[in-house]
Amino acid sequence: MNTTSNRKRRISAVAILGLAASVAATGTGLAATTPPSTVHATTVHATAATAAAAPTRSFQGVLPAPTGPYAAGEDVIHLTDASRPDPWVPSSGPRQLTVTMVYPAVPGTGTPAPYMTLGEAAGIVQRKNLPASSGVTPQTLSSVTTHAFDGARPQMGKYPLVVLSPAFENPRMTLTSLATDLASHGYVVALVGHTYEDSGETLANGQTSPCAICDYPAWLDFDSVASGRALDASYVIDQLTHGNTAWPLAHLIDKHEIGMAGHSIGGAAAAATMIADPRVRAGVNMDGTFHPEPMPGQITRPFLMLGTAANTDWEHPWAALGGYKKWLTVTGADHFSFSDGDLLQEQAGFPTPPLSPERGTAITREYVTAFFDQTLKGTHSPLLDGPSPNNPEVLFQH
Repeated sequence: MNTTSNRKRRISAVAILGLAASVAATGTGLAATTPPSTVHATTVHATAATAAAAPTRSFQGVLPAPTGPYAAGEDVIHLTDASRPDPWVPSSGPRQLTVTMVYPAVPGTGTPAPYMTLGEAAGIVQRKNLPASSGVTPQTLSSVTTHAFDGARPQMGKYPLVVLSPAFENPRMTLTSLATDLASHGYVVALVGHTYEDSGETLANGQTSPCAICDYPAWLDFDSVASGRALDASYVIDQLTHGNTAWPLAHLIDKHEIGMAGHSIGGAAAAATMIADPRVRAGVNMDGTFHPEPMPGQITRPFLMLGTAANTDWEHPWAALGGYKKWLTVTGADHFSFSDGDLLQEQAGFPTPPLSPERGTAITREYVTAFFDQTLKGTHSPLLDGPSPNNPEVLFQH
């Protein structure tokens, strides 16, 4: 250890400003032709003519502040699984992972953490061909305000661990607003970057990996992506709970209380990880198609499905889930309402779905936190008992 569907109709998602290029190219709003529940996202590159014609905007991204009593500290760690070659680029050697650790911290300590490295931001801008007129540059994207703090002093205590897995093509940072909020409510969060599966993760050597599978080679199937991510997640859990050598603050983790949540294919990975790893006691799928669908008896621990009203792929998985389970849909949401995507898209001046990005973020944070409070901390969350007048957009399906 070094610390340093197969259904091809499901097109992958691009997290940050995932539909911004579509808007720039067409001049329309979020007019996806496929429901968000059946895509991991749609993208259309902006034309040079459109980019040249549009005036340059000023982009200053700001994520919402955490709502809990603690601040959010942040560390970035690098892990190498010497037992497993990289599944997408075997010539690169053992599987390397970059993981952002977010933890409960003492307010007023540490220094503001960047949203991502310049290399990671450049990867997004280049891959999505974002027009210069958007004002979204590697510099402005990397400097989005996160409300997380490098080197912040940790709060004393033991906290449940929540592993987060982003959507396909999405770097790990696109779940930062959720991660910082969970940390502020007393969770240690591991944001996992799945190398070669997104627009770029900066590795231990300072190089930023390209996406090796985003152009959909003929052999790619999303069952393999989800199962590979399950191996990534279990390896991260191993390194954070065995010997406390991978991360200096690993003593903060209660190794008996572990959950996992994911967006899009990351939600499928949460289910796949629960099937493979009994240490994960509770899981959340945020608007992701299951790859593969779980069979009855495979998941008998608590599971939350939180998605768009357009999601039509969840009936069979719902029936197969055992134990405590909830299926919630959010009226007016789109696929990116459950990540940082819609917030940053709005701040860059592009149209957003009927549900405001601020509401989408607030709902995601409230219900995911309530679910983990109930299943990992044993704290009853009335929010999960049924419809709430404070959240009229959230519908209980079962």
